[in-house]
Amino acid sequence: MSLLDLLFKSYKSDPLYKLEKICDYHFRNRTYLKQAFTHRSITSNPRNNYERLEFLGDAVIDIVISKELMKEFPESDEGILTQKRSALVQKSFLSSMGKLLTLLDFLIIDSTVDLTQDKIAIKQAANLYEALIGAIYLDKGIEPAKKLILKTIWTNRQEAWKSVNHKGHLIELCHTKQLSNPKFLISDVSGPDHQKLFEVHVKIGENVYPSGIGTNKKDAEQNAAQNAMSILME
Repeated sequence: MSLLDLLFKSYKSDPLYKLEKICDYHFRNRTYLKQAFTHRSITSNPRNNYERLEFLGDAVIDIVISKELMKEFPESDEGILTQKRSALVQKSFLSSMGKLLTLLDFLIIDSTVDLTQDKIAIKQAANLYEALIGAIYLDKGIEPAKKLILKTIWTNRQEAWKSVNHKGHLIELCHTKQLSNPKFLISDVSGPDHQKLFEVHVKIGENVYPSGIGTNKKDAEQNAAQNAMSILME
């Protein structure tokens, strides 16, 4: 067997080679890849664990997602765009993207860290996703990082938006602004029994906000809450 064959065999036996195949990306500098999957329990040196790459990846995700949102919603204001981006970059959703890529399988971590605890696993999966994006950005720039972001976050964006609790966020916002609790009032119900449309508006104190429409009361309330938030955040 030639030296080249031995080197290739050694490369293919590296567990991170499988990760590259999953991500459809080949690292030019594999030091970035190893760093992206090294937990601080292994080394506290910031140049050797994933924390700096996580920081960078977070910024790269923000800029890519922001640009895609501006293209998809050319008429939306800053408030709506911010809400949609927040849903896509929240830790719980990034964690689901990390699990989609099975990133936890490649984490280099001390055995004392208990990944069987959901809270810890969710945090680590999200951190690894951000670190991976940061590593790809350092390795070959924005385009391959963008490709993976679009393949994961952007492809699954509807899933993230459906899971957003706009009512809960609106209540929190009212508390922050020292406003009355929002009241959700049905304005209208139309259509046949098998295809009803609900219209709900939000009242906060004496102010009434634009109504939301949905095929059920819950969706209508969520849409109404989103409309109210976009105005309150201006």
